[in-house]
Formats: sequence, structure tokens, C-alpha cells
Amino acid sequence: MKVAVIGTGYVGLVTGTCFAESGNDVICVDNDQEKLAKLHAGQVPIYEPGLEELFERNTKAGRLSFTDSLADAVAFAQVIFLALPTPPMEDGSADLKYVLGVANEISKLITEYKVIINKSTVPVGTGDLVEEVLAKHTTIPFDVISNPEFLREGFAVKDFMRPERVVIGTDSEKAQTLMRELYEPFVDSLDQVLFMDRRSAEVTKYAANAFLATKISFMNEIAQLCERVGANVDNIRRGMGTDSRIGHRFLYAGVGYGGSCFPKDVSALFKTSRAYEYHFDIIDAVMRVNYNQKLHIVGQIKKHFGEDLTGLTFGVWGLAFKPNTDDIREAPAIVIIRELLKAGAKVKSYDPEAMESIAKYTELGHTMVDGMYTAIEGVDALIVVTEWDAFRQADLTKVHSLLKQPLIFDGRNIYDLEKVDALGFTYYSIGRSVIKNEETIPTR
Repeated sequence: MKVAVIGTGYVGLVTGTCFAESGNDVICVDNDQEKLAKLHAGQVPIYEPGLEELFERNTKAGRLSFTDSLADAVAFAQVIFLALPTPPMEDGSADLKYVLGVANEISKLITEYKVIINKSTVPVGTGDLVEEVLAKHTTIPFDVISNPEFLREGFAVKDFMRPERVVIGTDSEKAQTLMRELYEPFVDSLDQVLFMDRRSAEVTKYAANAFLATKISFMNEIAQLCERVGANVDNIRRGMGTDSRIGHRFLYAGVGYGGSCFPKDVSALFKTSRAYEYHFDIIDAVMRVNYNQKLHIVGQIKKHFGEDLTGLTFGVWGLAFKPNTDDIREAPAIVIIRELLKAGAKVKSYDPEAMESIAKYTELGHTMVDGMYTAIEGVDALIVVTEWDAFRQADLTKVHSLLKQPLIFDGRNIYDLEKVDALGFTYYSIGRSVIKNEETIPTR
């Protein structure tokens, strides 16, 4: 099948590459000339495990190409995916200017039946708006459908190639036939392709992400209680997760969620509910809990050292919002570093993949270094913010020797309590007992 993907961001590039891998001819469109130059040169502009290999194979085979010409892509393709940004506006609602702007351009270009597919995460009713825009400028038949993505950063290629389910919102039998054909190579059974009305498909994406964000925030609330009553959140997670009605995933306490999806989608769902005169109390609470959780580790640091952190230097491990990505959007590390700097501290940081992203998109005014151990040499404490495997497997004896004092603030609970205790650390984590060592008593 001939496929066009408009937008080569995270979703668009993974979508286009994976469709090419299944034998389709795919053309991806972007107006960012710098990004296009990289793509034409065979460079993948994002970090995502497994993507580079598929990208190289399919560009060499001629199944995957890139252009800045929307007209060429529309003329080429039977199905057109809109994988465009829907950034949050000041009030938290999704900005649809890119989606509607491209729909307006497509309406003037189509000369035969096309399926236009909203792959972007968009509020309920966006399909209706896209349909209206198209209908204003063309009498050529078309279908607008919703096909939300459920890709986890760090696992996006795996999620696309072997999806748990594919949600498609359309009442058009013609569009359904094309979408079945397109997705059949990716599923074990066509029962995994779930057809529904367009508005339900739009809500499904938001509902799924909001529910997962709720699980995370609930466990962070439980962790707060654990710290007050002397319980261990890891034990509670295991006790809850073995209940098949709950499941074990997304029950890890930490410094809050971030990334391109959860913060934006939770906020957009809340704004949508308000637009329809309903106050979504749970989602309101989830947003507040997540914001406060990002500050929790700073509170632990200030409780240990005092409110004024002047003269102290902290080493931060992890800048990306999660491991196996270079995405720093809404990353807890940014909030934590800003608060430390505001309190007078100095910060050195390291991340295996997100250093360039931080340097390009933020002005934190801290020092980035080229190695995890360099980041903690002579600092007053280590702060773990992202649970990269390299940090999990760190040589803690070496960490002890490099730190000015054996002090760790672990925002991801990656170390065993007994192990850090035996090594003589003072160790703060989330929802677990604080381990004390006399060497770390502040002398200021």
C-alpha cells in the first residue's frame, strides 16, 4: 500500500518506518529542512531502540523516503497519516493549528478518494473539525478516521510491530477494509483491530493515558503515606501487583511522570471535560499530585541540609523523563535542577542520551559532564532521577569513594536498602525507610 505520513516527529517517524518494514511504500513529509537534511543523510534524529536498524534497511530498499512536498505525498498515497504536534496551550488544552492547517492544505490537493487518519493525540471532536475543513474545499470523496497511537518511548518499535491492540475510529466500510489490510501484518488476529465510532477512538487514547497516570500518582500518594507510617512501598507494590484486577505495571513510586504524552494528554482530557461542563475530579487530583511529587526529592534534600543550599554541589544522574529515550519534555529532572539552583546549589548532571536535548531546549545554567562518575566526583550528594540500567548497575563502592560524603537521594528506588546500608550510605528514597549514617550529618 502507498502511505504518506505528515510529520516526522517521534510518532510519525516510528509509524512511517514500521509501515515500510511491513512492505508498504512510505513517504514522510516535514517542513523542517534541518531535520530533512539529517534524514536524507541517513541520520535518525531521535533516540529509540531498534529504530535505526529499520530506518537504514527501508531507506536503502527504497520503501521509505522523505520530502517537504505535501502535494507530492498526497498525490502518491492512498492513506495519509497526520502525525503532527498538538502542543498544550496556556490553558492546558491541545493546540490543533497544525492538524487543521495541514487538513486545509490537503483539501486543495486531493483528486481521488483518500483516507485521512488522525494519528496525533487529539481531543474528542477533532475528526469532525478535520472533516469540516476538508469538505469546505473539495467534493472529492474522502474519509477521516481516528487511529490513536499507543507507543511507549523506549519500546515504540516493539509496540508498533507487535501491538496489543489497534484502535480505529470510523463508520466507513471502505476505510475499514484499507485499515485491516494495512495492519494485518502486525497482529496475530484481526480481533486485535478494534473498530469503533470516531469519537470513542479519540477518547480511548486520552482515557488510557489518564488511567496510567492515575496509577502512577496513586502509588506516589501511597509512598507519601509509607514515609509517614514506616511502611515500604516496594512491599505494597508487590502485594497489589499480584492481584490480577490491578496488575503490576505502573505501580512504581518515584518523582512523577513526564514525557510527551502523559502531562499533555491528562491536561487535555481535563480541559475537554470542562468544555463539556464536567469537572473531572480524579484527573484534577492526578495533575496536582504529579506536580508536587516532582518537588518531593527537593524537600528531602532541604530537610537534610536546610532551606539554603548555597555552597553545596549535587550530582544528578538522569535528565530524560524515562530510560531508553532522549526525551526531556516535562522531565522531573528539569524541575528538580531548577529548584536546587534557586536554593543556591550548584549542579553537575549526566544522562546517556539526553544531554543534547537539555542543552538545546533549556537554559538551566548547570554543568553537564561526559560520564556518570564524573558527575559525582567531589559533590555533596548524588541524586538519581532516571532509572537507566547503567545507574542501577553502578559500582556503589566507587560511588562512595567519589562523593564528598556517602549520601544518595534516589528518586527511582533503584538500590537495595540493605546493600546501601551495609556500604555506609545515608540513603533517601521514595516511600521507604531513610537510612542514616553519621558521616552525613550537615555541619553548616
